[in-house]
Amino acid sequence: MVLIVSGIGAILLWRMATGVTPETDRVVAGRQMQVRVAQTSEQIMEKAKGLEMSQQESIDQLQAVQDQLRTLQQLITAQRSETKRLSDQVAEIGSSLDSLRQSYASAQPADTAERPSAKKPSARAARGKAQKSLRKRTKARR
Repeated sequence: MVLIVSGIGAILLWRMATGVTPETDRVVAGRQMQVRVAQTSEQIMEKAKGLEMSQQESIDQLQAVQDQLRTLQQLITAQRSETKRLSDQVAEIGSSLDSLRQSYASAQPADTAERPSAKKPSARAARGKAQKSLRKRTKARR
């Protein structure tokens, strides 16, 4: 028993002489740990908010791109339908032109039989007339 009491007394004397107690060390270490945990959690929260904001920006940009894609698809669809409509009109005009050619071709032999053939001017005569009219215009400007 004397040994136990003397051991406890020695520990008390040693603590008082050095001023270090394990309980205060544990409390200080616990407080430091709490501060670190708080700082780390704040950093994590800030990073989470930053990620959330960048994610929202990405979502907004993606939605804008999707809207543009939808608009482009609508424009392409409208352009295709317009192209088809114009193609149909061109085909219709072509068939009308063919029928006109056929009716003209069938009517032409009857017309040529009734009319005497008209003499076409030669290429030289046409050039000569063009040169004369050009000279007249040049003189008129002067």
